[in-house]
Amino acid sequence: MPKPATGQARAAGPRLRVVIEPDVAIGPGKADLLEAIRDTGSISAAGRKLGMSYRRAWLLVDELNQHLGAPVVEAQTGGAKGGGAALTATGTEVLSRYRNMEAACREVIAGDVQALRNLIRRNQRQK
Repeated sequence: MPKPATGQARAAGPRLRVVIEPDVAIGPGKADLLEAIRDTGSISAAGRKLGMSYRRAWLLVDELNQHLGAPVVEAQTGGAKGGGAALTATGTEVLSRYRNMEAACREVIAGDVQALRNLIRRNQRQK
């Protein structure tokens, strides 16, 4: 499922931010960035896809690389286009575990989200 660019509306549901340790967190922005790097093979292309500057994308990757004790993204050299970037095994695991937590949250709160939607519809009909 494609993620909207920064500033665009998101689907209803949780926006999970996981604080792993003090000063070490992952949320939808970093997860979307890792996913975009995986899909595009480039930090700059991933940033463009998400509507963020290369500098912002690089700083987020660098933050993850430093705080997780192992790189989540590695540079790839050579090739016709001069290289790019790819997720490491650590990056792939971080993304996978975050998406699993997101899915678990959606499942747990689905009934309450639907109840709130019903409440909104009921209140709109009463206007």
